[in-house]
Amino acid sequence: MTNARVVLERFPAGGPRGSWPAEEFAWARRQEGQPAEVVMDLASDAYLVIVREPTAR
Repeated sequence: MTNARVVLERFPAGGPRGSWPAEEFAWARRQEGQPAEVVMDLASDAYLVIVREPTAR
């Protein structure tokens, strides 16, 4: 099993608005039909807006 994903955008976690910019970006992508979601990347201290790629079984 793989954790395939495409990163659409990165937002710094230390920003004054926290995760809101990432959430707003993900919401806009979902309105366009992309199943975007926000995850936290601890290694880079950033919020990532991602789309998970379907995996073959």
